[in-house]
Amino acid sequence: MRVALVGNFAPRKCGIATFTTDIVDQLGIFQPETRLDVYALQDLDDPVDHDQAHAEILRSERASYAEAARRMNENGVDAVWLQHEFGIFGGDSGEHVLGLVERIAAPLIVTLHTVLSQPSKKQDVITRRLVARASHIMVMCQTGRRLLIERYGAQSDRVSVIEHGAPDRPLRLSHAEEKHTPRKLMTFGLLGPGKGLETAIEALPAIVARHPDVVYRIVGVSHPNELRRHGEAYRQSLEALAKSLGVGDHIEWVNRFLDADELVAMLEDCDIYMTPYLNLQQATSGTLSYAVALGRAIVSTPYIHARELLSDTGGMLVEPNDSEAIAQAVTRLLDHPAELEALQLRTYRRGRQTIWRHFAANAKAMLESAVAPGRAVPAAVERVAPGLAAFDALCDGTGMLQHGHYAVPNRHHGYCLDDNVRALMLVNRVPWRSPGEELRRASTFASFLQYAWNPDAKRFRNFMNYDRSWCEDIGSEDSNGRTIWALGDTAANSRLAGMRNWAAHGFASHAEIAFEFEAPRAIAFAALGAAALLEVDAGNRTARAIVERCGDLLDKLLCGTRRPDWTWFETIIGYDNPRLSQALIECGRVSGRPDWIEAGLDSLRWVMANQCGASGQFRPVGSESFGRTGDILPFDQQPLEAWAAIDACVTARRCDPASSLWLEHGRRAYRWFLGENDRNVPLADLQLGSCMDGVTPLGANQNVGAESLLAFQLAYYGFEQLLGCAPDWREDAAQSH
Repeated sequence: MRVALVGNFAPRKCGIATFTTDIVDQLGIFQPETRLDVYALQDLDDPVDHDQAHAEILRSERASYAEAARRMNENGVDAVWLQHEFGIFGGDSGEHVLGLVERIAAPLIVTLHTVLSQPSKKQDVITRRLVARASHIMVMCQTGRRLLIERYGAQSDRVSVIEHGAPDRPLRLSHAEEKHTPRKLMTFGLLGPGKGLETAIEALPAIVARHPDVVYRIVGVSHPNELRRHGEAYRQSLEALAKSLGVGDHIEWVNRFLDADELVAMLEDCDIYMTPYLNLQQATSGTLSYAVALGRAIVSTPYIHARELLSDTGGMLVEPNDSEAIAQAVTRLLDHPAELEALQLRTYRRGRQTIWRHFAANAKAMLESAVAPGRAVPAAVERVAPGLAAFDALCDGTGMLQHGHYAVPNRHHGYCLDDNVRALMLVNRVPWRSPGEELRRASTFASFLQYAWNPDAKRFRNFMNYDRSWCEDIGSEDSNGRTIWALGDTAANSRLAGMRNWAAHGFASHAEIAFEFEAPRAIAFAALGAAALLEVDAGNRTARAIVERCGDLLDKLLCGTRRPDWTWFETIIGYDNPRLSQALIECGRVSGRPDWIEAGLDSLRWVMANQCGASGQFRPVGSESFGRTGDILPFDQQPLEAWAAIDACVTARRCDPASSLWLEHGRRAYRWFLGENDRNVPLADLQLGSCMDGVTPLGANQNVGAESLLAFQLAYYGFEQLLGCAPDWREDAAQSH
């Protein structure tokens, strides 16, 4: 596996940086086949030199997060492993991180170093967004896991508890019974008011009174945020407190950030490790994990990580701000050497579960569970015609129902014209066993189309309730455009003379509404129907005028928005994108305009290049991209886009037969349905002919809607035509005229 690892990184001095660096070091030792590309957060106000990082993300620059995602996608990483803490990312509560996670195509694994039970509104939004995007979430305590499931709605099978890793060293007991050996207490970490060190210092007089040789070693530099705001005022206040209490000589200040080896040596040299933290919500403490793994006796406040890690060791838990309780716990252990050593032994045994070897194995298993194995789809599967049972199951005497809950039709959502005209186009392509079978299905969808016309509004309605009452008087321009497309397609391609005549009459009666369309896609849909009709009725003036209007509009749009890195008709990315290119190529073909053909091919090359992952898989523009200027996001991926890509490649190949590009793109788009996609999940059931509703960050959308099913079925017949190995359904239809 190749994994992009995101977080603070050495030589930055903070807990997240230490942890991220440890991940790289320890997986390099114990799981060397896992390649980690570090994307280190860089702070321009406090820069560090990331010699070992693959790339940097400027924490305060939104664009840097998008650029990092682009680079990960282009590198084809198998997963992205994000170390999350609100304070390390830019923006309000670190919201800039969302600009990264919404753009990455690979599975996202998030280690949440903090899971808040009472977050701010912004923190709640960020956490929920991370939960929704993550293929897997790692926390280091059970409390964090419960919070994620109960408060943030995380799926239980997507949340793992992997305890913070720690060194594997032999146990070094204190031998507290030895005389003339100073007893040593220790606290380690970045200094700041939340550490509760005042309380530990206030406990020292009582401890020293019974054990005058005690030394309390306070290790660590001041927290960078504390230094920026107040300098060394906090450290100086602690020194002043110790002096006023008469214990200044019993404190050893180690004012530097220790490397791992020196930290381990100091921990092994202490008898009791103290974490008097005030924040009881703290879910992770790397230094506590180290101290437990090294078998140190622990005196701590009952923050989340301490409660869980010490629950079965007998470690001493005291309430925050209770110096008397700290003094009693420490003196009890120092007064009873055998008890101290027994506690160290129990703690060491508990810590054996967290050593780096185990952490690395658990992390590798977590990464593998989030990264589904790639699917090698046999070439023969491409040629398997999908069954029609699922198609028939979504249809009744009225038409085709819109949605299915899993594989069961959902009558609550009724019908829509969009699906019924697509269903009519599918009937024109399926090789039915008899004209009767074809007529039975085609007439149902044609009747729905016919009934959808509103003569008063001179527009087609779109949405219908299950009781056959209409939800609206006028459907969208797109639905009206698709209807003109279906009429032209049926007039050209139905095998039934009666259906061809009915469709030609419908086109003549209704197609002029296309001259009032303003939406580019609606105009393109109508032009595709008009171009199909011109194949069998070259003198049709209405069809010719629709084609001329569409070609002129799309050509002008492309010229108006085109720039070196953006060969597209709009400044935003929408849905059904290849249809715009397909329509311009078709308009150029039937109008004898090679400039339109070349412009359409150029735009199709561009959009297909932007719908291809680094490993060669089809990556349709996600629905989250819709309406976002200049943004191409990977999810949610819709079957409609794959079908459009295949049809556009069919059109392109007719005009550019020498290029192998169109067959390659079309095959890639069809194999997306079969499992060659960003989550390696098959969407289509070839036996039943059903198709799930797309690819999400978490895998396949399990629902089966008419749009998805029809997109798959139509994509198959488009792909067959692209291969050129089956009779061209246009030729087949022409022969039956």
